[in-house]
Amino acid sequence: MGAGDAVARLARDEGTRVLATLIRVTGSVDLAEDAVQDAVVRALETWPRDGVPDNPRGWLLVTAKRRAVDLFRREAARSGKEAAAMPFVEPEPAEVVPDDLLRLVFTCCHPALSLEAQVALALRTLGGLSTAEVARALLVPEATMAKRLTRAKQKIARARIPYRVPEAAELPDRLTGVAATVYLIFNEGYAAAAGADLVRAELTAEAIRLARLLASLMPDEPTVLGLLALLLLQDSRRDARVDADGVPVLLPDQDRSRWDRSAIKEGVALVGRGLRRAVEPDRYVVQAAIAACHALAPSYAETNWDAVISWYDVLLGVADTAVARLNRAVAVAERDGPAAGLALVDALPGLTSYPWWHATRAELLHRLGATEDARVAYRQAMALGMSEPQVAHLRLRITELG
Repeated sequence: MGAGDAVARLARDEGTRVLATLIRVTGSVDLAEDAVQDAVVRALETWPRDGVPDNPRGWLLVTAKRRAVDLFRREAARSGKEAAAMPFVEPEPAEVVPDDLLRLVFTCCHPALSLEAQVALALRTLGGLSTAEVARALLVPEATMAKRLTRAKQKIARARIPYRVPEAAELPDRLTGVAATVYLIFNEGYAAAAGADLVRAELTAEAIRLARLLASLMPDEPTVLGLLALLLLQDSRRDARVDADGVPVLLPDQDRSRWDRSAIKEGVALVGRGLRRAVEPDRYVVQAAIAACHALAPSYAETNWDAVISWYDVLLGVADTAVARLNRAVAVAERDGPAAGLALVDALPGLTSYPWWHATRAELLHRLGATEDARVAYRQAMALGMSEPQVAHLRLRITELG
């Protein structure tokens, strides 16, 4: 990554945290977004020339605040209102949710919005994901996602939903959307859907930080325990997931001595706590149990596929999604052979626009010796959009077909 790219990423990442603070200060999402966007543009103009300030977040916050005041005064003059009426005060952070970003995630996940709108708005506004990235995360077309985000903001304006820190009693009702948001932020960091890097470490780190904050707020909640466990267990493999050239290394080929054993130990302990506290199966605890099966296996060949498939069956009872069924089919292929897995993959509806459905088919066809069909499926996967390292891996697989 070049120096200019590094500055751009720093400005973008810090801008997300500044946005959370500025929404709290101004009480307006639109005003805060406009002000922070202007501050980031100014940073990209001045930082490469003058150097990155010692406190980049503070620089962005001061610049964004000044821009917010200018924007408010301009709008007040246009409407004939008194600009001095702007309630530009900084309330003391509430003890219930002691972090601006997490507080804003809870605010976006207002029960007046549908769950899909809650998660989309939180990912776009506070997760720092583009509309295209949010659309990929939620498996919908970008145009559909743009309309969904617009409708969510309009509903907030019409219903006059205020920026307000939820009371402790309100947190459980918003947890589903909050957990989904944190999980999808991590997913985009764990396997970036586009760009030059397979892993966006700043997103995985932020998701884990938010999950830890959730665990401190709700230490006995199975969803929170399972979420943190899942993120830790997945992230434990980070150092082994790419080779020296940045090409992805798949799970069977990873050097398990490079896995983070402390993260695995903590994640497995959290799985146990989540299972003990869950009255009924929780989707995140179950997914974490699957991840634990992989983390505890001494080698790929010694993976307990019966246990993995059994946990997937439990998961389908609480979260029956096409992606979960796709992942279960991969496990079946490992236990029962590629033909059995391919039959399950081909029976899945609604995934023809999902690149990993095609990539999974390609891999199973590859194993079955269906060379031409595998080549077509690999190319279909690449055509639907992937990160550059993932594309490089699939090109390598096509080369191996001969």
